[in-house]
Amino acid sequence: MSLGMLASQQLAEKIEPGTSRNKWKLFRAVCEARPPLGVTDRALTVLDALLTFYPDDEISEARGLVVFPSNAQLSLRARGMTAATLRRHLAVLIEAGLILRKDSPNGKRYARRSRAGEINEAFGFSLAPLLARAVEIESLAAQVIAERELLRITRDRLTVCRRDVAKLITAASQDGVPGDWGAILDIFRTLVARIPRVATVKNLSPILEDMATLRSKIINLLEMWIKTEKIDASESQIERHKQNSKLKYNNESEPRLEMKRAAPSSDDPEPLSEPVESRQNRQIPTHTEASAVKSMQSFPLGLVLQSCPQIADYGPGGRIDNWRDLMAAAVVVRTMLGITSSAYEEACTAMGRENAATVLACILERGEQISSAGGYLRDLTRRTEKGEFAVGPMLMALARAGVRRGKLAA
Repeated sequence: MSLGMLASQQLAEKIEPGTSRNKWKLFRAVCEARPPLGVTDRALTVLDALLTFYPDDEISEARGLVVFPSNAQLSLRARGMTAATLRRHLAVLIEAGLILRKDSPNGKRYARRSRAGEINEAFGFSLAPLLARAVEIESLAAQVIAERELLRITRDRLTVCRRDVAKLITAASQDGVPGDWGAILDIFRTLVARIPRVATVKNLSPILEDMATLRSKIINLLEMWIKTEKIDASESQIERHKQNSKLKYNNESEPRLEMKRAAPSSDDPEPLSEPVESRQNRQIPTHTEASAVKSMQSFPLGLVLQSCPQIADYGPGGRIDNWRDLMAAAVVVRTMLGITSSAYEEACTAMGRENAATVLACILERGEQISSAGGYLRDLTRRTEKGEFAVGPMLMALARAGVRRGKLAA
């Protein structure tokens, strides 16, 4: 007898009337709550064997709470456990307050039955403490399950955070991002070394917090570097796109446009001195003309860059690799030449964005011969809407002019 056994006896006497539990569900709860209950896995094997001797699945006081198997039968159902081992683990279950001994006068386990075969009194192991503590055991099991889930979530978060930090450090080192990455790598390795082999929420939480702080610090450094790179690229692009103060522009609202050219050329199919109709006489293209305009064919980008090499200086990073770069350069050139956004949008609608960008590249190439780039673009837009203008001849004329200049230079 011990004080713990006495307390278990007193608890077993206070079972609420009508209390019952499924013995196997209660046994699973005991298995979940094994650490706080202080029982071993072998002791649970003995408890499992004892429950098999209870005749019903529902444990209740009305059906009796005492099982009385012999040592031989209990050993068989406990997977062949020896008698000495049985006694040791039965003592563990009694000490944990899950079962009680109900001794007979001669120390044997048996039951006294009535003439009708009903059990009047039994001597053996009482399951009353197990039923009396059912609510407590179920609560402990739920707590253990919640802690195990929290540990899993914490471990998963730490794993993801650890991978993120490693990838960010590698990316920063490969891209040459300025910073003391050696010291950051040392901090990372120190945090990884702190991760214990037997992890708990208590010892993983501080490591996760420090790892998340390190990740935030690295992300802030990379974001600042990216912003700095964008600002530097924008400033260098603006410096390349400074307007020439010697250029002279006329007002686009003039009714007629005066053009000048150095010398007539038979290769130029687009005479620059052709008068432009007044804005008041501008006609809206018909549906058929608009359909023809939208179907204008664009030319290879290589041909455009070969015919108009100056446009490449205004592309992102001082080069043009695709049509998107050419259209971005055209927007810069439009601002530099004093062409309004409405004039350029009308040209894009009439010619298509690729052809409009090509025309702006041609206008830039002939900048010395055109006194009003905006008026000239509006004139080409009107002629395009009427089906009187094509980009091809203008582009080919500049290509042939470039070839002649190359031959003369050679």
